[in-house]
Amino acid sequence: MIQKLQNDNIEMAKQIRSVFQLSYRVEAKLLKAVDFPPLKRPLEGYLNSNTLFFGYFKNKELAGVIEINDNKDYTYINSLVVDPKFFRQGIANQLMEFLFKTFASNHFFVETGLNNTPATALYKKFGFKEIKQWDTDHGVRKIKFERTIIK
Repeated sequence: MIQKLQNDNIEMAKQIRSVFQLSYRVEAKLLKAVDFPPLKRPLEGYLNSNTLFFGYFKNKELAGVIEINDNKDYTYINSLVVDPKFFRQGIANQLMEFLFKTFASNHFFVETGLNNTPATALYKKFGFKEIKQWDTDHGVRKIKFERTIIK
């Protein structure tokens, strides 16, 4: 079940941060990143965020989260994370399907580490096309994708 998360609630923010930390530890290893800024995001970064958080619950446990910024021009996927104990259960796919059913944007954007092959494969599967690559100041090669829907 997917539902909107109240990230301004301290207990929910703690749950969100926990899933982010677990997932980003795996991503940092995939990217061979020594310094990985997403792992440094404090609890207040979730509590005070103006982005939207939606969570996938499995047996009443928060298994995955998608964080988005939506406006009249585009929808930006800030983060899509799955607790590693729920990997390979289709949760990221379901969060992506939910995103496209819920938000009527013509343009969707997302970034990830170039060597995060599970994420890049997921985004390509959903029709995202590469638009840019660059090196970050913390040693990670990033890739940005766009999905444009012509109505």
